[in-house]
Amino acid sequence: MCGILGVVARSPVNQLLYDGLLLLQHRGQDAAGIGTATGKTFHMQKGNGLVRDVFRTRNMRSLAGQSGIAHVRYPTAGSASNSEEAQPFYVNAPFGIMLAHNGNLTNSEQLKDEMFRRDRRHINTDSDSEVLLNVLANALHSSARGVSLDPDAIFAAVGELHQRVRGAYACVAEIAGYGLLAFRDPHGIRPLCYGVAETDQGVEYVVASESVALEGLGFRMVRDIEPGEAVFVDLDGNFHARQCAAAHSLDPCVFEYVYFARPDSILDGASVYSARLRMGEYLAERLAAQLWRGDVDVVMPIPDTSRPAAMQLAMKLGLNYREGFLKNRYVGRTFIMPGQSVRRKSVRQKLNAMSVEFKGKNVLLVDDSIVRGTTSREIVQMARDSGANKVYFASAAPPVRYPNVYGIDMPTRGELIAHGRSDEEIRLAIGADALIYQSIDAMKQSVRDVSPRLRSFDASCFEGVYVTGDVTAEYLDRVERQRLQGPPASDDDGARNQLNLQLSVAAD
Repeated sequence: MCGILGVVARSPVNQLLYDGLLLLQHRGQDAAGIGTATGKTFHMQKGNGLVRDVFRTRNMRSLAGQSGIAHVRYPTAGSASNSEEAQPFYVNAPFGIMLAHNGNLTNSEQLKDEMFRRDRRHINTDSDSEVLLNVLANALHSSARGVSLDPDAIFAAVGELHQRVRGAYACVAEIAGYGLLAFRDPHGIRPLCYGVAETDQGVEYVVASESVALEGLGFRMVRDIEPGEAVFVDLDGNFHARQCAAAHSLDPCVFEYVYFARPDSILDGASVYSARLRMGEYLAERLAAQLWRGDVDVVMPIPDTSRPAAMQLAMKLGLNYREGFLKNRYVGRTFIMPGQSVRRKSVRQKLNAMSVEFKGKNVLLVDDSIVRGTTSREIVQMARDSGANKVYFASAAPPVRYPNVYGIDMPTRGELIAHGRSDEEIRLAIGADALIYQSIDAMKQSVRDVSPRLRSFDASCFEGVYVTGDVTAEYLDRVERQRLQGPPASDDDGARNQLNLQLSVAAD
């Protein structure tokens, strides 16, 4: 999962892009990057680490220009440790393009082969985002009229890209000397929206993964970019939009509402916070039928994502609500940390149980989801160590039984605690006295209740149905083999961990 941002403004954009990345930091903590443009010259700074670690004052001063793009990453394809795979990516032909991508391509190996054999383009990393950039560059080359671009040619290139690329992708791209391009895959799996700000110098535009980034930067959200749609803002601030996919449907990733997105964001018309409240209400209805419900003394959330669901569940059932875990906000999200041993160690660094809330009580712990089970097992044990009499566990999402191939770091079945296990076997594995899951239908309905226009979702990790229609058992097996083999060793040294590039693009 990643966060992307693009800005066309009337004044320098470096601070806007930096502040926007801070608002999207929850979407990726492995790497960050900013690329800006002055005329046909690009300026870029990117590297591994949090936003605050990658950029210094000297870097910000070098990021000149009134338009640019930015990215925060945690990797699902490529190497987590390779700073060269931090985004944005850049190519110098045909026009000079920087691109930042959120999602995951399902036919990247095929495209990489086509790029080399047919299009004579070299892919230098294992990142599918670099593949996507080269597909776009090749399409722009074929759609350009002579040596220049116009909106019609740019939208034609995005249409050609849609025909070749499969998977999930929300993208922002800076085209040297022309402006900002943003587009979304024909299923709208990953989110993307745009907003405006009226200034004395003229209208400014921001494109971002989540509405919270627009609002935090002082922009008014206009709308979500539709599945298959592209928008282009030239350097004079002229706005263009067009549907570029021959076939399209809105199938957003439901896991955005369950876990990834910030609760104060609105995605495709649905308030994430309101959807999580509804998940709590539907979960309460399932709990009402459980015989052990009357044995619960107190409801506690696993902070922070599950708090709305836990509060609503407690209110619906008339149970006491307490905050039993104190969160250390300076430790990263354990779900997106690579390696089980790192996650296991991090849980107790991130959460501390307050014994006064647990001692002698039967507690119902509510979490947003159970993916690998590592965090759940540790938290149940922490509750017992703090004096809980019984520990019940409820998940606001259904069991995660299948791999996700659209940009979420859960690609192997062996890592999923629910894969091939019954609910009772999962309960025993995490050590709880009872376990209850949300139903798939109730999870989907929670979002529909907030935004009735959302009829279909990508819920592949819960039900094993992949909306792009090209994910086979053989494909999943190949992804698992690649993951188990691990990335190739990196020979990056410290000097290459931070990239400060001045990329000069030749005039047409």
